[in-house]
Amino acid sequence: MKRSWQEIAELLSAVDIIANPDNEPVSIEGIADGFRCIGVGTDAAVFQFLDSPEYAFKLYARGKEEKLEAEAKVYAQIGSSQYFSSCYGLTDRLLVIKYEEGLTLFDCLLQGVHVPEQVMEDVEEARNYIRQIGLNPRDIHLKNILLQDGRAKLLDVSEYIKLGNDFRWEHLKKAYEEYYPLIDGKPMPYWLLDTIRKWYHHWNRYSSSFDEFMKIVSKQMSYWK
Repeated sequence: MKRSWQEIAELLSAVDIIANPDNEPVSIEGIADGFRCIGVGTDAAVFQFLDSPEYAFKLYARGKEEKLEAEAKVYAQIGSSQYFSSCYGLTDRLLVIKYEEGLTLFDCLLQGVHVPEQVMEDVEEARNYIRQIGLNPRDIHLKNILLQDGRAKLLDVSEYIKLGNDFRWEHLKKAYEEYYPLIDGKPMPYWLLDTIRKWYHHWNRYSSSFDEFMKIVSKQMSYWK
């Protein structure tokens, strides 16, 4: 007999997610049989139960309960959209989301998988939709965009209730337009992408503009080539 998502969620009780400082990915403590980790972010880790692969269980770190509740509310407001996944429900520790096939754009860069312009156009359409329903599209970056059959699917909507523009999408789009043709189809090493991620988190400490930041990144990438 197939288990409900509520029963499957209880099997993750042995797993604990620990948040780390300085925007670093969370740490995972404990093991739950039958699960595989399919994603790790700065607030949560996502697991798939192999006997029910249609679900993705987003388990939040301790102290991140507000983000969990915020993301559930955002999914409820989004409803049905081709650009977003669906949320089945939540507990006090996790969200249960429809599992989506595909590579994140971060993984596409790691593997040298081509990212078509259609993906960028889809993200723009998704952002317009989010504004139309009274939310604010934020925190859109390489690990929050999925390449799915040549189209875009956006992940992690928890910050859409926040005010202000973090410019992450604008910077990503500019980098795609001006620099992506130079690396398209070339697998990039993890250490380089992770270094760029960390630099971006701190870039306003040593760079007066995004263009200056990209000059530093381009210099580093020239050594890689």
